[in-house]
Amino acid sequence: MSAYAVMWSGGKDSALALWRARQGGLDVRWLVTAYDGVTDRVRFHATPIASIARQAEAARASLVSVPTAWESFDASLAAAFAGLSREGCTGIVFGDIHLADVRAWYEERTRRAGLEHVEPIWGEPPADLLAEFVAIGGRAMLTCVETAKLDPSWLGRTIDEGFVRDIARTGVDPCGENGEFHSFAYAGPFFTRPLRVRVGERRDDPRFAQLHIDAA
Repeated sequence: MSAYAVMWSGGKDSALALWRARQGGLDVRWLVTAYDGVTDRVRFHATPIASIARQAEAARASLVSVPTAWESFDASLAAAFAGLSREGCTGIVFGDIHLADVRAWYEERTRRAGLEHVEPIWGEPPADLLAEFVAIGGRAMLTCVETAKLDPSWLGRTIDEGFVRDIARTGVDPCGENGEFHSFAYAGPFFTRPLRVRVGERRDDPRFAQLHIDAA
């Protein structure tokens, strides 16, 4: 029987990809998360790997955590994919939408590992995907905002019906596909239970405003 992993950032797009994959009959057994080996956080999302582990538990999946550095990211990912293949994984599911260069980079490495490359939300209008995430009961919190593209006041907002309405007025990509924002999914049909999220300190640098969150 075929078994799959999801490349998991913790955000709404990977959560929707997980949902679509399972609804389509795929047996998803693993979530694969690459994170900064120094900070123990998912890059850009700023999510602690410990909170990602709570998501994996709620998703009924094993977490494959991949600590990385910029210079060794490629090798670390290759090792993780090779390990999954040895465990019986036959394919990797991604939550890419329309960034062709990003998709191509991962697709090359997935196929090099002998794994099927699956893109369940690819090419669909971002506004429709965002609306679907909310309509199925998905909820997520914004943990990172690129301040040149979106006002920092969006940090910490919940992705819900009001968010769908308000983000459409800004003119940015509704899914933040160009880096405008990143999120942490905490509720939805892709989880067996909603996660409790505790908000911590805010961190600002010249490019990003980020929010620490703990999940249980």
